[in-house]
Amino acid sequence: MKPPEATQGTLSGVGDPLPAVSVCPEFEVITLRKRRDFLALNHGGRWGTKGFLLQGRPRGDDETDLRVGFTCSKKVGNAVARNRAKRRLREIARLGLPELGRAGWDYCLIGKREVTAGRDFAQMQNDLGYALRKLHEKSDR
Repeated sequence: MKPPEATQGTLSGVGDPLPAVSVCPEFEVITLRKRRDFLALNHGGRWGTKGFLLQGRPRGDDETDLRVGFTCSKKVGNAVARNRAKRRLREIARLGLPELGRAGWDYCLIGKREVTAGRDFAQMQNDLGYALRKLHEKSDR
């Protein structure tokens, strides 16, 4: 699918219009949807932070895309709290994984009770960077 193009011209006002969304040329981020993919992540590494738990593993295939899943159990709260927590996890993954994640890896972000929905967003982004560094260091050993 081609991203929509800006209709008001470019930044300089001359030339081709710029795309309205940014595209990461290195790899594509795909959302995990199948249960077997989530179960396979249980055998990989994990790293806990104050805001969420991160699971990750290299897939071992030749694919260069990065896949990510999101989970919040009923312990997180009612449906409103779970959906808010998942929205926040999706956003920090959208902002952080293209730069910090590794191609060919699967990740799962798991929300925590009463923390994921209320934690400061900048702190959660820092948590993601910290957890990814630790997870990758652990797997490199």
